[in-house]
Amino acid sequence: MPALPPPAVTFSAADHPWINVRTGPQYDQVGLRDLFLDAHTIDDLALPHPPAASALLRIAVAITARITGLDDPELTASQWNALRRACLEQGRFDPGAVHAYFDQYTWDVFDPARPWLQEPALRTQCAHSSGINAFVPGRPAGNNLAWFSPHGHHTTEPVPTAEALEILLIHHYYGRSGQCTPRTVDGVTTRRQNSGPLRSSVSFHPLGRTLHETLLAGVPAFTGDEQPPGADACPWEETAPGPQNPPTGVTWPGRLLTGLSQHAILLVPGPGGSTVTDAYLTWATKELKQITTDPYLTYRFITERKNVARRRIKHSADASRAWWRELDTLVLAHDEHGTHLRPAIFDTLNDLPEDLRRNLRIRVHGFDQDGKVIDRQWYTAITPPLLNWTQEHDPAKAQRIAECCRGAEQTAQQLTALAKEAWNTATRSRTTQPPWSNKALTRYWPKAETAFWRLLAEPDADVPAAFAAAAAAALREVTEAARISHNSAARAVAHAIRDLYRRPPAPPKKTA
Repeated sequence: MPALPPPAVTFSAADHPWINVRTGPQYDQVGLRDLFLDAHTIDDLALPHPPAASALLRIAVAITARITGLDDPELTASQWNALRRACLEQGRFDPGAVHAYFDQYTWDVFDPARPWLQEPALRTQCAHSSGINAFVPGRPAGNNLAWFSPHGHHTTEPVPTAEALEILLIHHYYGRSGQCTPRTVDGVTTRRQNSGPLRSSVSFHPLGRTLHETLLAGVPAFTGDEQPPGADACPWEETAPGPQNPPTGVTWPGRLLTGLSQHAILLVPGPGGSTVTDAYLTWATKELKQITTDPYLTYRFITERKNVARRRIKHSADASRAWWRELDTLVLAHDEHGTHLRPAIFDTLNDLPEDLRRNLRIRVHGFDQDGKVIDRQWYTAITPPLLNWTQEHDPAKAQRIAECCRGAEQTAQQLTALAKEAWNTATRSRTTQPPWSNKALTRYWPKAETAFWRLLAEPDADVPAAFAAAAAAALREVTEAARISHNSAARAVAHAIRDLYRRPPAPPKKTA
């Protein structure tokens, strides 16, 4: 069991550089304090791991609300919007408010009593550490084989502390469920943990022309029940809640954005604190996850579920799914008959100053995972300015986007079925997953995206015909060799292409 780190071992999340940022073509590293002091000169975050960037944006938005006063639940909607506009007009965060906030709390990652976003009690509550390889994503740990990594159970290379902080955020927000390092509390030892609050999700963050605009545009408005002033706290603002004293209620904005982690972590520093050599990674609470609305996630409704409280589920991240396929969800306001709910942060963007609103883009951060332990792929994207396409500003454009998104998805389903039927006909077999289907879909989606943007530019163009042409071209490409070699394949593909252009029958009209 490692002893307490010596006082000389320090690394301040506020003042040591660990956050990658970009200004024009120049890249740099800053701490949290300089992130806010220089936010008006920084174009964007440049963290290499999208899930870490998504987590950091939530933390930075909570701090933004603190240093600007936008976290006051007593403000009316008009007062809140006026205050945010005033903060934007200032052009930068008030340096005095920034220093006052960061001077108030402990930000040392290796502080013996209050390490930032960690639980020091794990030194005594865990019989052993988890190991640095279990902490770092992608490294094999335990008896797992090292297929794609030079690391193994006996090769535990330290991690730079700056990188370890990003990994710390990934575990807090996207961590796995299931077996973990055993932790003993009140004489009871448990080794099961819940998944992180954002696991397998895709986030949509407003992106301004500077980080100052990005953070102010990203502050969610208070829409909950009564909340007394001062009732809300981020983990570093209070005595870290242990499993014996779990926090109650999801308060706004600190607890909502920073206080829902299901994982308890403690980093073990190397000499001087520039590296992390080991880590404890275990469960944080045994309380059931509270149902919340994350302001940057999209949701869909499943009416057939018996548990009414869980009929709403978040959209899962899918690395194979292009961002434009979610545009209908983003631009359409929710109605009582809708099955999708756009991110709640979109409801606050219409009150931004006109010049900012017209230039505001959306940053997409996704982490394709299963619900338990498998991490597939993370991804990121930036949309063009799209707020002028929302239903509130251009209903016709929003409906056109929704029509095109539906058309693309329906044609994709049709292509999958027809490609499968063509394969089975040509080969006289009944293969469950014929190769033509997946290959055709892979070729189809880039062509569908080209058709999608053309259809938005040409409001009178025929939507089904455009996507049918994209699907037909994709199917011809993947079957070219087979059509040349076998007449049966040529006939089957010809019939499939003919059916792609056939319109589905219109639904029957309701009679009185």
